[in-house]
Amino acid sequence: MFETESFDTAIDFLYLSEPDMVAAGVTDMSACVDAMEQTFALLHRGDYRMSGPNNDSHGAGIKFPADSPFPTMPRSGADRRFMAMPAYLGGDFGTTGVKWYGSNLANQAKGLPRSILMFMLSDTDTGAPLALMSANLLSAYRTGAVPGVGARHLAQPDSRVVGILGPGVIGRSSLAAFMTACPKIDTVKFVGRDRRSIETFTAWVADECPQITSVIEVDSAEAAVRDSDIVTFCTTGASGDPSTYPTLERDWVKPGAFVSMPSIGNIDAGMEASDVRKVADNTRMYEAWAAEVGYPAHHHVSLIGCKFMDMIHDGTMSRDDLIDLGAIVTGAVQGRRSQDEIVLMSIGGMPVEDVAWGTTLYRNAIAKGIGTTLNLWERPVMA
Repeated sequence: MFETESFDTAIDFLYLSEPDMVAAGVTDMSACVDAMEQTFALLHRGDYRMSGPNNDSHGAGIKFPADSPFPTMPRSGADRRFMAMPAYLGGDFGTTGVKWYGSNLANQAKGLPRSILMFMLSDTDTGAPLALMSANLLSAYRTGAVPGVGARHLAQPDSRVVGILGPGVIGRSSLAAFMTACPKIDTVKFVGRDRRSIETFTAWVADECPQITSVIEVDSAEAAVRDSDIVTFCTTGASGDPSTYPTLERDWVKPGAFVSMPSIGNIDAGMEASDVRKVADNTRMYEAWAAEVGYPAHHHVSLIGCKFMDMIHDGTMSRDDLIDLGAIVTGAVQGRRSQDEIVLMSIGGMPVEDVAWGTTLYRNAIAKGIGTTLNLWERPVMA
């Protein structure tokens, strides 16, 4: 008679609500910037995987037709989609996860965020769930933290003035990250379209940023950009025609400025010039996007990194002139090269960032006893 080895097959996982995520430290921007810096070092070394043939895809999405042939199928709208964004991240993280979200700009009229997000963190060996967590704050802070990593390495250390186009969630989280990287910041200029978001932004700055002594609402993108040491484009809008995207003009930009573009945007011919340093969070992700959507990529994906892909395709920019942030973080490539150098960085958002920050918060929650333990099974029925 043979004896079979006995295993503990019970699987529990942690559920973390948004209040649980706050208690676990999701709004600790300094720690988030550090986690993102580690992430970019791992990206540079290749210790990660995302989806797609080149393992660098942003994710897989569902979009809806302009004219739905079925009464229950939604029609296309601004930012209306579902997406799944899976990734593995190595190093001290060693975990795998997927962010799932639905997005619809019309949510804002219902008092809801544009996107509603959840994140599932899994054990890389068995695939078992470790945690299911509310991910709106996780995503917002990791998105804002990436410009902070860029500013840490590419902005002038004594930067004082930040110009923001779009004072929404990403505008706020980017500002928090900039202040982590450049603690002398004391002035913010911003332009917004929605009175509610403008009032929310000014109240948030008053409550969360006591070192900022001057908050100036301006009436144009030009006014927000001029004389700013750091600039960020954080507006929302529909892709399609790049001539309608918010456009950054070279004449507005202060010598030595660091420009972050984590959302829809375009640049004029002056900003396209080779003396403006072009940096990407992950060039291979934009190459994957370009392969998926075709040329011209910037018409389909409104991020400036896809504009860079079109410029490379057109021969107006060399592939070698686009530098990955990970190469700068690890010291493989020099960061800022001169006092007057203008640096333009594209940020597309990657699921490896969710894995990094989600893993950090999961471990914090375990250590602090935060969250609700849920049982998947004691023993699987179909093992």
